[in-house]
Amino acid sequence: MGVLKRFEQRLEGLVNGTFAKVFKSEVQPVEIAGALQRECDNNATIWNRERTVVPNDFIVELSAPDYERLSPYSGQLGDELSGLVRDYAKQQRYTFMGPIKVHLEKADDLDTGLYRVRSRTLASSTSQSAEPSQGARPGGYGYPPAGAPPMPAAPPPGMNRPPAAGRPPAVPGPMPGAQVRRWIEINGTRHQISRPTLVLGRSTDADVRIDDPGVSRRHCEIRTGTPSTIQDLGSTNGIVVDGQHTTRATLRDGSRIVVGSTTIVYRQAEG
Repeated sequence: MGVLKRFEQRLEGLVNGTFAKVFKSEVQPVEIAGALQRECDNNATIWNRERTVVPNDFIVELSAPDYERLSPYSGQLGDELSGLVRDYAKQQRYTFMGPIKVHLEKADDLDTGLYRVRSRTLASSTSQSAEPSQGARPGGYGYPPAGAPPMPAAPPPGMNRPPAAGRPPAVPGPMPGAQVRRWIEINGTRHQISRPTLVLGRSTDADVRIDDPGVSRRHCEIRTGTPSTIQDLGSTNGIVVDGQHTTRATLRDGSRIVVGSTTIVYRQAEG
């Protein structure tokens, strides 16, 4: 069972308690959980062959109405989300520079149902001996284990460095030599992606035509790679990827893309 599914089941077990009102928000906790996973992937920094460091301090910005609904449960929700990040890091073999924290903040420029995730890497001088905070799950990859060598201030010469601006981030990809099939699903119709780029839009010249008045003639472009990404092409209404309004995003299997009033599901599989 996937990390995100286990997280969702834990939340469902709390619905009958005081946590139930969280599910009345336009923004669902499981959407935030998925965004935190992507934030880890998008900001993964390879330090050496055995260590890939990801952020450990996350800020989830919410619209005023969503913040008002979720803030009374921010402590419990933050613990659950921190646990999910820890579980996901263990699965992906990521490590942290310090304890994991997830904070909720209000952003007046966001409309109801939209959110942003910001992250940073905060080193802790006591991280090797620190205990997990109350409510967080122990173990995992929450911070370097006791006895681990100290993290260098910068990657040693010759080692991989953080991705340059504008380049796709370093995220786990398919096994070497594996063939990856990619496709998108729109209103039950599957469109194979068999080229490096796939343009979506209302124009008949687009690779995949979307008959939607809210979609621009050349709205966005999917670029295949490791990882695959989606790029807005200067559209009027922009794109929303997994609940976040953005101009560029990394895609994973199951990512949901909204253009105009049309929802697109990105899929990929090996073999």
